[in-house]
Amino acid sequence: MKIFLTGATGYIGGSVAERLLREGHAITGLVRTQHGAQEIGKLGMHPVLGTLDDAEVIARASREADAVIDTAEANHAGVVEAIASALRGSGKPFLHTSGSGIVATVTNGERSDAIFDEYASFTPAIPRMQQRAAIDQVVFDAAKQGVRSVVIRPTMIYGEGRGVRKESAQVPALIENAKKAGIGLHIGKGENLWSNVHIDDVVELYLLALQKAPAGALYYAENGEEALKHVAVSISRMLGFGGKTRQWSPQDAEAALGPKAHSSFGSNSRVRGKRSRAELGWQPKGAPILQEIEQGHYRRVHRPA
Repeated sequence: MKIFLTGATGYIGGSVAERLLREGHAITGLVRTQHGAQEIGKLGMHPVLGTLDDAEVIARASREADAVIDTAEANHAGVVEAIASALRGSGKPFLHTSGSGIVATVTNGERSDAIFDEYASFTPAIPRMQQRAAIDQVVFDAAKQGVRSVVIRPTMIYGEGRGVRKESAQVPALIENAKKAGIGLHIGKGENLWSNVHIDDVVELYLLALQKAPAGALYYAENGEEALKHVAVSISRMLGFGGKTRQWSPQDAEAALGPKAHSSFGSNSRVRGKRSRAELGWQPKGAPILQEIEQGHYRRVHRPA
């Protein structure tokens, strides 16, 4: 297949592209700069220059492709509208990347018992996630307009990326700030839980969804969950701080990581990918997150010499 991919230089997009190229697909990737074009060209992709706001560029590339995979920005409505419009009536696959942050509840590090699967209804508690839900709905609506459109919601992704970008957002941010503080960090008690998944397993889910997901499907990408304090303890051990941690105030977290830090690291996001497994036969096999931190990729990259 000829596949158009947004987010080609990103962590998810680059990893998905690498897997699809190995399957023999041809990938056209949207990139902003000539440097980005050169980077993905080295990996075997054909670059198309444009930004997420270039609706005509995106629409044209979508029409020319056999399938479209959007991994660029979960909260960018224009990209989804341009793709959905271009593919209307074509029957082509359209995979859109959302995220499990859509169900998150900010609890200042306290545990929540709310768990969601693909069949559960909910109202987003975080304001910017209401926008994300509206964008996901555009994808679901496209399924009624002759597009094999699918929403994939990854959880906290970890592990080594397979494309240009090797690192995800959340775990490396926690590692870098623990290095600066000399101790593992968690907001409040750190009893809040996030579902998580290895990047290699995420990639396999995209491949399966491309092959056989029905129009209008939703899939959560998750393979277990972990309390953020446990993540902080593992980071502390990996960095040689003996597993020691301390509480991180929401204000300090936001000063270090920006205004989204509190909702990212002080919240619960607990989901179950029931449909992913039952409908697609997805079988995640990646190393658990704490093992990857203490013995895998993060130890190799971040452990002091």
